[in-house]
Amino acid sequence: MTSFPKTLVLSALVALGGSFAHADNNAPIRLIVGFPPGGALDNLARSVAEDLRTALKEPVLVENRPGASTRISIEAVKASRPDGRTILIGATPPFVFFPMTYARLNYDVDKDFIPVAHLANVPSVISAGAGQPYRTVPEYVAWIRKNPGQASVGMTNLGGGLHFSVLQLSKAIGVPLTAVTYRGGAPLATDIIGDHVPVGTDALASQLELHRSGKLRILGVAGTKRLSWLPDVPTIKEAGYDAFDRANAAYAAFVPAGTPKEVVAKLESAFLAAIRSPRVRGQLDHMGLEPTGLPGAEVTRVMNEDREYWRPIVKASGFKSED
Repeated sequence: MTSFPKTLVLSALVALGGSFAHADNNAPIRLIVGFPPGGALDNLARSVAEDLRTALKEPVLVENRPGASTRISIEAVKASRPDGRTILIGATPPFVFFPMTYARLNYDVDKDFIPVAHLANVPSVISAGAGQPYRTVPEYVAWIRKNPGQASVGMTNLGGGLHFSVLQLSKAIGVPLTAVTYRGGAPLATDIIGDHVPVGTDALASQLELHRSGKLRILGVAGTKRLSWLPDVPTIKEAGYDAFDRANAAYAAFVPAGTPKEVVAKLESAFLAAIRSPRVRGQLDHMGLEPTGLPGAEVTRVMNEDREYWRPIVKASGFKSED
């Protein structure tokens, strides 16, 4: 883990405090989250808000605006004043996949938002109930080929990286896997534990403690490298399938287009300092998130690479979002 001199972090935060103290708008700074309280993204926002509140010497509130696959939160930030006081704390998939899968969106991903900071990577996993007869991805593949009538895969939404990764895996193993959607990580985990769905795929943050307690078993991890939390669990790529190589999402901060460059720069510095603080990094690590603390330009780069990778896969799938 990279260390940063405490004096450097503190001086950056102190310098930022004055930039908002004289703002014309005395309303609190709002961090908008498109999910209900209690999830990984909400917890990240609340952890960062504590550091921002101290540094900026004014209220920083987390406002939950769930619904419509996070589009409600995205549209709320788009419609806000571009003064740096309304900030979206969101995942990258809506910015990558929605333009490919929705016939119409009420926002333009590239024109209506400015990425402020890359906050964390979100590792994802495939898991099964502890009582299932398979303990690894190859064992699951062998089982599902013998039991194709039980080829349902639980997930929390359609039209994202995990959904398209499952479709790719389905092609690779020659078994039509069927997505079953849940209203969040908690009900999905409940059905995995109860063996009501043979396997599920979700963020590590929703399943890490359940795996540690033996209530469910993580069969494989997405991406191209093993995770520090699960050094003994192979990647899905190691199992012989590259379908999940780019399934992981990222969490980032965005402001509306038109926000002055100097305000964006100050917010970027504030978020990077917060993510680099040992307290925040420790909390994110405990949640199963990889803190990054990278400039807004990195968000743009990663999303552009993801679009290039996924565009032909999404097109070939023929999937269209309808909600």
